[in-house]
Amino acid sequence: MGIQYEENRKIFKLDTDNTTYAIALTPEGYIGHAYYGPRLREFGGAYRLRTAEAPFTPSVNKREKSAFLDCFPAEYPTGGIGDYRESCLDVRNGQGSLGAELFYRSHRIEQGKPALEGLPASFGAAGEVETLHLFCEDPILGLRVELLYSAFPKEDVIARSAKISNAGRQPLRLEKAYSACLDMDSQDFEMITLCGSWARERHIQRRRIGYGRQRVSSLKGESSHQEHPFLALASPGATQEQGEVFAMHFVYSGNFIAQAELSQYDQVRMVMGIHGEEFSWKLNPGESFQAPEAVLCYSAEGLGKMTRSFHDFYRDHMIRSPYKYKKRSVLINNWEATYFDFDTEKLLAIAKEAKARGIEMLVMDDGWFGKRNWDDSSLGDWQVNLEKLTGGLPDLVRKVNEIGLEFGIWFEPEMVSPDSDLYRAHPDWAIQIQGREATLSRAQYVLDLSRKEVRDYAYECVASILRSAPISYVKWDMNRQLCDMGSGSLPPDRQQELFHRYVLGLYEMQERLVTEFPQLLLENCSGGGARFDPGMLYYSPQIWCSDDTDAIERLRIQEGTALIYPLSAIGAHVSDCPNHAVGRSTPFATRGHVALAGAFGYELDITKIPEEERAQIPGQIETYHKYEPLMHSGDYYRLLSWTDQKPFDCWMVAAKDGSEALVTYVQVLGAAGRRSKHIFLKGLQPDARYRLEGTQEA
Repeated sequence: MGIQYEENRKIFKLDTDNTTYAIALTPEGYIGHAYYGPRLREFGGAYRLRTAEAPFTPSVNKREKSAFLDCFPAEYPTGGIGDYRESCLDVRNGQGSLGAELFYRSHRIEQGKPALEGLPASFGAAGEVETLHLFCEDPILGLRVELLYSAFPKEDVIARSAKISNAGRQPLRLEKAYSACLDMDSQDFEMITLCGSWARERHIQRRRIGYGRQRVSSLKGESSHQEHPFLALASPGATQEQGEVFAMHFVYSGNFIAQAELSQYDQVRMVMGIHGEEFSWKLNPGESFQAPEAVLCYSAEGLGKMTRSFHDFYRDHMIRSPYKYKKRSVLINNWEATYFDFDTEKLLAIAKEAKARGIEMLVMDDGWFGKRNWDDSSLGDWQVNLEKLTGGLPDLVRKVNEIGLEFGIWFEPEMVSPDSDLYRAHPDWAIQIQGREATLSRAQYVLDLSRKEVRDYAYECVASILRSAPISYVKWDMNRQLCDMGSGSLPPDRQQELFHRYVLGLYEMQERLVTEFPQLLLENCSGGGARFDPGMLYYSPQIWCSDDTDAIERLRIQEGTALIYPLSAIGAHVSDCPNHAVGRSTPFATRGHVALAGAFGYELDITKIPEEERAQIPGQIETYHKYEPLMHSGDYYRLLSWTDQKPFDCWMVAAKDGSEALVTYVQVLGAAGRRSKHIFLKGLQPDARYRLEGTQEA
């Protein structure tokens, strides 16, 4: 395997198939980042720490310790002691002073990878991954930090996290606890991020790094529509095939920061973790705090190699669902077909026509419970509305199954409506600041998932419904962000733990769900794509990509998403036209081709669309199932990009052995006087002869 320690030179070398990550220790025990890049047979580069030049290490030049710390390439920098760049760990002692200094104490190398308590994290068996545990200590505070590095050779990925423990006698307060840092010399990097808004999530943004701090972040209690917990630094002009890329991705579903900082010494510090604003964690003696995982990937072969590394890694080491490579039923969701205006007969009419066209599952979306005829009531009252579903839910599911379809259902378990029996009985269960009127969003409040009784209630609401009938699929939604952060169960000195405790509560609920219902196909959603992150991927093999189902807008959304996520994780549906979000009309065939690059389904009233469109559905479904194994396991290549101001968009998925490939080309804009376009394919065997399907051409 690929982790070695050279005792005489105090160097740790972590190898994957194509990369090397090196860590070096100074005589004092400072832990320095020495190298990350193409794989090296041997590494003798402790000189990259520059400890032999001014200002030297503190044991040589104590009078300039701050100058040393402010340029030392630290693996896990701490705040308050003289490094004025972004820190990863800020600790305040019992007297109110901020400062911590970590020194290496010991290490352990093991096969496999440990789980992270209460958090989603990558996994792998012995032979697939090896883990380095670096044990550090601040002897003044009695603070111990365990830095974990797991090397996945095949995928060229390093997974990092940190566990912080109070082994002293006084309470400590963590005011920042990031997961990873990468210190490098500047290469005039370009910063690549994924940004947007509701209905236009994860658009690729690229800009040159200047001096100072440049970040993307979220303080919304989720990873958000607007930003994404991903950051890549690329060499100038890096393309799909050429250039260096250093990438970080955060396995977390709450507030985050991803930042690059160019210092006065032309060094770049790249950090990722839970956002330090509105975060504080009381750490009593004997207690520990586990930071979430960050996934690091280096590519010397451009963005395309980075993409394929992330895809393989998430498929094999993050997604646990039995649907990882299993056939998934093509569903039709009634949301854009009916919104809240439906009953049993309307759903059965959709189901019958869907079955006739080859669709395999009916999903009943929002509006089936309480008195939910609009979005201003009944969240929290998860009892079937018998005026809509006259025979009850088991009767509806039975009739849908008799038609020949599986059945799925929508929930929003984290929310409560002011107009609900739950809120009238337990107004204190909503997150709110005592004495202040809470802010409504989408006419709803957020349940306080930091409280066990609230989690138990919300979970049981979902589980009891699933126990009542053979339900194959759940869409778990969250339609607003967090604010008014106050919990009735936390003392004043722990209120700033609420954001993180909320996420931990969410993870606990979803872990219970997939444990009790292991064959359930779970799809996470948050007003579309506001919580599309690796943390959610750990619980659900697919995530609803965006509420914007317009095929043309989806080209940019799905390109940005596929930059780091496998296509099998991207919920993508064919919807009606004019599109409900943007009003655009696009050919039905084009809508099908775009949705094929994801977990395929339909979002329309099949009883009302034109017959010529209905007639295309069986062929679209046949095509999806034919290529589903390829889309789930093949290598993704971005060939052309509408994002780059081209009038067309093109991507392909090739089998890993190069035996077949599926190429999708979309002409976004027509133009007069143009000739046909040559497409240069990738990922194929150079000496093989291929046949274009449906023709005799080779």
